[in-house]
Amino acid sequence: MGSVTIVTKAERFLVGTKYDPELLKGKYDAIVIGSGIGGLTTAALLSQSGKRVLVLERHYMAGGFTHAYKRRGYEWDVGVHYIGGLENPRSTLRRLFDHISEGRLEWAQITEDPYDRILIAGESYDYVRGLEPFREQMKEYFPSESRAIEKYLQLAFEVGRSSRSFFSNKALPPLLARIMQPLTRGKFQRLAERTTGEVISELSGDRRLLGVLTGQWGDYGLPPGQSSFAMHAMLVCHYMNGASYPVGGASSIARSIEPTILAQGGELLTSAEVERVLVNRGRAVGVRLTDGVEIEAEDVITGIGVFNTIEKLLEPQDAKRIGYSQKLKNVERSLSHVCLYIGLRESAQSLGLRQTNLWIYPGYDHDANVRRYMEDPDTHLPLVYISFPSAKDPDWERRYPNRSTIEVISAGPYEWFSKWRDTPWRKRGEEYLTLKNRLSERMLNVLYAAVPQVKGKIDFCELSTPLSTRHFTGYEEGEIYGVSHTPARFRQHWLRPRTPLKHFFLTGQDIATDGVAGALMSGVLTASTILKRNLLKQVP
Repeated sequence: MGSVTIVTKAERFLVGTKYDPELLKGKYDAIVIGSGIGGLTTAALLSQSGKRVLVLERHYMAGGFTHAYKRRGYEWDVGVHYIGGLENPRSTLRRLFDHISEGRLEWAQITEDPYDRILIAGESYDYVRGLEPFREQMKEYFPSESRAIEKYLQLAFEVGRSSRSFFSNKALPPLLARIMQPLTRGKFQRLAERTTGEVISELSGDRRLLGVLTGQWGDYGLPPGQSSFAMHAMLVCHYMNGASYPVGGASSIARSIEPTILAQGGELLTSAEVERVLVNRGRAVGVRLTDGVEIEAEDVITGIGVFNTIEKLLEPQDAKRIGYSQKLKNVERSLSHVCLYIGLRESAQSLGLRQTNLWIYPGYDHDANVRRYMEDPDTHLPLVYISFPSAKDPDWERRYPNRSTIEVISAGPYEWFSKWRDTPWRKRGEEYLTLKNRLSERMLNVLYAAVPQVKGKIDFCELSTPLSTRHFTGYEEGEIYGVSHTPARFRQHWLRPRTPLKHFFLTGQDIATDGVAGALMSGVLTASTILKRNLLKQVP
């Protein structure tokens, strides 16, 4: 890799307190397992309702996929690349973030247009902010597809509007939810059970148009032939007015929410891994940590994903008795990935790095791109996403003057790395390092073609693999979006906060949708379910 230095020593962010049994305060009103945004939102809302909540995080950094990490004077987010729906201070997402952070969290809108640029086979297409500008831009690219573009946008917003009743149904008591379910199906459910490719192909036979309109498929991890159109449509609505980035970087999210939990006598403890949910006479009564310490609570909430919850936290007989062992067979794990974290000893401004994200594809048929790559790893990378976090954060230059960062992401099938799954982190051997270096070189070549001014100026870089994700998050196959967003996922009505096990609840992206916004809303659903009231109506 030439002059690029691979850095090994990590620095830590001070979010949460390292676990010590002496910090525990007897029985809690609620225990939340996992400190991703779903868990933190649930904990914050319960705390604001007077509950004493304990959040337990197995990692030494809180935040789940919203955490950030450092290497020798650089910092990267691991999942918060941009978030839509925050540019309006009165939007639902913005009000929720303001509420749970009690005003401590600031957002910077990505002001450059386009916020996303789609590069396919050497052609460039811009995703610009605003419905009308986006509509006109797409018609300029595809002047003969005006009717298809209009219908596409109409369907996307119909899904967006109808999704509210679909998700609110998840917070209802079981009997009422079943009664209301036929009334909440509507347009959302019908389109959720069809693939993105099926829906758009009925609007137009232009494969180029399909490729461009689905140019953000990496945000939910499935190409159009496999993804639910509802997931795609919700993403379209989410980013229609552009995107924002947390001031101070991704770690600001957990840092700003933590005081809300502490204010009611709660705790956010890191390096605290839960081994088992304790069950007595059909109800959850607490948890046991890997050190053997048992902690009691009135309610137990898990935000670590349904696969981890069912396969690791519950006793097999409990998971089977409530039917979740069987239900788990109806869902799939989502995409795993590789990410190249890059640091440069020049400012984003001096290097000409922009806020615009780049999505780079070898051809317009995303499903074919993925299929060829799975069959032949040496063919073109099916997807390369490039983000410039230091250009998005207005506080970056104060914290890291004359430095900048880039993240380059691509698909990374878990199967390619599984042979090293039982080896220790950072000690996986030369063959593993050779594979990482080969992938890094390929991703760097894509970066240099798109952003040539950074060639020869990289200070160091480090590649994460699905095993890195597995090590730090506990997701068994390094999946980043939990349950895969196929049409089948949206038929799983058990993916909701309430479980058949009394006082045991789910939160996180698996009961809503992927991404920060989806997980945030899951926290609202779970807290509303526990408190038996619609908390959205109480958010100022």
